[in-house]
Parts: sequence; structure tokens; C-alpha cells
Amino acid sequence: MEKKNINNVKLGSGVKIFDFVNLYGCCIDNDTKIGTFVEIQKNATIGKNCKISSHTFICEGVHIADNVFVGHNVTFINDKIPRATTTDGQMQSEADWKVVETFVKTGASIGSSATILCGVTIGENSIVGAGSVVTKDVPANTIVAGVPAKVIRKI
Repeated sequence: MEKKNINNVKLGSGVKIFDFVNLYGCCIDNDTKIGTFVEIQKNATIGKNCKISSHTFICEGVHIADNVFVGHNVTFINDKIPRATTTDGQMQSEADWKVVETFVKTGASIGSSATILCGVTIGENSIVGAGSVVTKDVPANTIVAGVPAKVIRKI
């Protein structure tokens, strides 16, 4: 059974996309694998040779470089102060908030069920432990873990 919702997506060659995905307005570069039950929103970018595991949510404003591993059930966030309504009680629209970008650098790995808050950079070859909540930048070649994520050691 093939169930995919793919709209206005720039796909590189050799991209493998499993069933039950929702991709729209994003860019996915060559030889990347997108697992089952993944959503990637508009203006998100995924580099070459990445693995995005199942049940992951990559929102607008997330930029993932080449050779990045994203574990199962990872959630990215793009709004520092999310609200359903404006101060006058009206439902918010895109005009009422600003996307805060997040960057995952080449060779980084993000463990399953991690949550990545917006406005951070996860450095080259760094590792984010499973279940961590990343609230600030992760230096290159560093392992972080915990809630909030803290440096465990250098690689």
C-alpha cells in the first residue's frame, strides 16, 4: 500500500520515501531516506545522505545539512512563544508569528524522541542523546543529553 502526500517538493536523485509521509514545499537532497509517518513542512531543507527515521516532525525553518541521522519521533519547534490566538482573541495566522530557524550541521546525530527548540545550531558531528530537550546551541564534536540537554563530553 502506498500512501504519500507529497506536494511541491524538490527531491534529489536516489531519495527513498516510505509510506504515510506528509511532505510539502521542502527540499530533500540526494540519497536521503525519509521514514514512515514523517512530516516535513515548507521551507525546510534536508541535505544529502541523511536518514530521517519514522514519526519525526521537521517544521518550517529547519535546515539539516549532509550526512545527518535523525532518530525516531524527533520533534523540531519553530516558534519561541506559540499561541493559538492573537491578543484580541482572533485565531493566529502566519502573519502573526515569525519562524525562528534551526540548523543541524554536517554529520550530526539526534537520538530518538529528542525535542529541538527553535533558534539553535547543532554542531558538526555532534550527538544529541535520546529523549533530550535541546534549548541552546550544541558545540561541534560534542555529546549532549538530558532535559535540558547538557554537554556530556567531547568526541
